[in-house]
Amino acid sequence: MFKQILVPVDLAHAGRLTRACEVAGDLARHYGIGVTYVAVAAPQPGEVAQSPEAYREKLDAFAAAEAERHGHRVSSRLMVSPDPAAELDEALVRALEESGADLVVMASHVPGWVEHVFPSHGGRLASHAKASVLLVRP
Repeated sequence: MFKQILVPVDLAHAGRLTRACEVAGDLARHYGIGVTYVAVAAPQPGEVAQSPEAYREKLDAFAAAEAERHGHRVSSRLMVSPDPAAELDEALVRALEESGADLVVMASHVPGWVEHVFPSHGGRLASHAKASVLLVRP
């Protein structure tokens, strides 16, 4: 049914990704497909890493740990953006198109009043992506 899964990750909040990663791993095993873990980071030093290369290494290690934990094929992709907060949605759509994934499994949060004014990243991605988007709440 699906060919490839894309899972957006923010390594600064890796602890909040557990349930979404479990869902992605379960679906990947069920369909015998791979998972691409994608992150968007700035070129300047940040909370997670001092450079895009260091962030990429941490993202690769995260993906390898998920492969070992869930038993599926993985790849990772780092999108570098001068302003990840402002360009996150566009970077995720671009990563989705470039990866060829047809399913996005994305961690979400319980919506509040802010989502009535500003759409969530997951909601925006679902509105602009050609792939199916599964939002996983904690």
